[in-house]
Amino acid sequence: MSASPCLDRVKRLEQDGYIEGYYAKLSEAKLNQSLVAHVQISLVASNTAVFKVFREHVIRIKQVVECDMVAGGYDYLLKIRVSNMEEYRQVLGDLVDIPGVGTHHTYMVIEKIKEDKGLLIDI
Repeated sequence: MSASPCLDRVKRLEQDGYIEGYYAKLSEAKLNQSLVAHVQISLVASNTAVFKVFREHVIRIKQVVECDMVAGGYDYLLKIRVSNMEEYRQVLGDLVDIPGVGTHHTYMVIEKIKEDKGLLIDI
């Protein structure tokens, strides 16, 4: 495919919402953010008000790079990226101080085996 039809196709994919943006893969080591933790959070109650408060607080914690509400044995799964254990301890303090947070469990990443490279597509 030549450049012009290729560009037209990319623009069409952008307009149709298939392409939402473009990103650079940054070096976590160079940016001193290579310590990763996954944290399970359980709230003291499961209602809209508690969910809203948690959401409002967790969005403001810059070290929380992903946060998913999940079904199962706990309410949220967070991915936290920090430079060292001291910074992690500070972030954990911020998390447990959010009104409505009950229990939490932390899992520190020792080795990354497989990384999310984006969505799978058939071309």
